[in-house]
Amino acid sequence: MKFLKILSMIIGIIVLGILLFLGYIWMFLPNVGDAPDIKVDITPERVERGKYLAHHVAVCIDCHATRDWGKFAIPPVAKTDGKGGEVFDQKLGFPGTYYSTNITPYELKKWTDGEIYRAIVAGVSRDGRALFPVMPHPNYGRMSKEDIYSIIAYLRTMKSLINDVPTSRSDFPYQIAINYLPKKPNHQEIPPKSDKVKYGEYLANASICMYCHTPNDKGRPIKEKAYSGGFEFPLPTGGIVRSANLTQDKATGIGRWTQEEFIDRFKAYKSSVYTAPKVAANTFNTFMPWTMYADMNEEDLIAIYEYLKTIKPIFNKVNKFSMATAKK
Repeated sequence: MKFLKILSMIIGIIVLGILLFLGYIWMFLPNVGDAPDIKVDITPERVERGKYLAHHVAVCIDCHATRDWGKFAIPPVAKTDGKGGEVFDQKLGFPGTYYSTNITPYELKKWTDGEIYRAIVAGVSRDGRALFPVMPHPNYGRMSKEDIYSIIAYLRTMKSLINDVPTSRSDFPYQIAINYLPKKPNHQEIPPKSDKVKYGEYLANASICMYCHTPNDKGRPIKEKAYSGGFEFPLPTGGIVRSANLTQDKATGIGRWTQEEFIDRFKAYKSSVYTAPKVAANTFNTFMPWTMYADMNEEDLIAIYEYLKTIKPIFNKVNKFSMATAKK
């Protein structure tokens, strides 16, 4: 009897500890501080840089537009840049239903520059909600502060599009756990372009290359398999597509690719030479936004290539696409 009483006390203490911990996360997180009191000067140079980043490097527009799921590489539909409303839900493997925000002046006129900045780099919305890292704030928080200011300047100049987006919701228990994810930014300076490897590493971070090209375990990237591919993307049109191996493995990665082949792979999708074809349901498609990365500067693509050349070879033969099986 005494043993059972002690055991029940221990269990009670453990349960109380868990409840207190969850209560702390629920009540006091996220805690990245108030939105800073900043006013971004909108200069032509910043707007140009911000547009380049938003469309061709950080590819903000890829998620904050209406995407055409019936075409290869799921390109944004014309004249929907920034309107938001794209759904990332359980069908795509997410622990909730998340909507991309309208980032045109229609919505952002309600936001201060500091609130936009905090959302981009720390993952906290205007109303204090934690943002699920499908909006990759951990990566953007490692970009230079000036590049973030340039993106903000560009967003302020976009065409205003009327679109009221629903509030994102996490499933239980992620509605609690998500509050633990926002972190204060750790800004990096832009390396000199002459240091191609470091500059390429900066661009690869901004482009979220590692996250999408790394297999994961229960939503967490497996660090020792970084860049080896195999991240699964369920397609709303049917089937599962997996990211490619970007390591220097010569059998299953890009170890045999020349610089010219790497650049040509991107430039093949430039709008001046390429029209995205229609893709039938339950056939191969890709989440890789080729049509957006295609207009990245060649100098920047070369830097990314040089950085990827430093990634250790990892043998990982990726089955790029699996068709959906018919339900019985």
